[in-house]
Amino acid sequence: MRLVSEKPDVRVPRLVGLMAVDAAETAHVQGLSLQAPDRPDLRTAVVDHVVRQYPQPGAQVPRESTVYVWFDFGEGEGGGGIREPRVPQPPPGGLRRELAEPDEPPPRRAVLSLP
Repeated sequence: MRLVSEKPDVRVPRLVGLMAVDAAETAHVQGLSLQAPDRPDLRTAVVDHVVRQYPQPGAQVPRESTVYVWFDFGEGEGGGGIREPRVPQPPPGGLRRELAEPDEPPPRRAVLSLP
């Protein structure tokens, strides 16, 4: 005899890349709860971005299931690291050339007159 769940299955949404507040709202709309093993108090991670989730997006789970999300990469899991400052610096000019420094007088401009 096969047991049939009273709760319909739902697809797990993609939460990776979302801020914590948006991920929680997206999960709630689907009828899922969110838990973060690396953040005991999920409410303090409002602007942190989800980097991993389990179950994977698209998985069928019963409504009211828990989706686990992580906001930090684990040891040796990647993350690009910090690549700034860029060396060598970008060439001078462009928008930087157009703006005067705060203590610098505005550049003199030539005025053309028509006869």
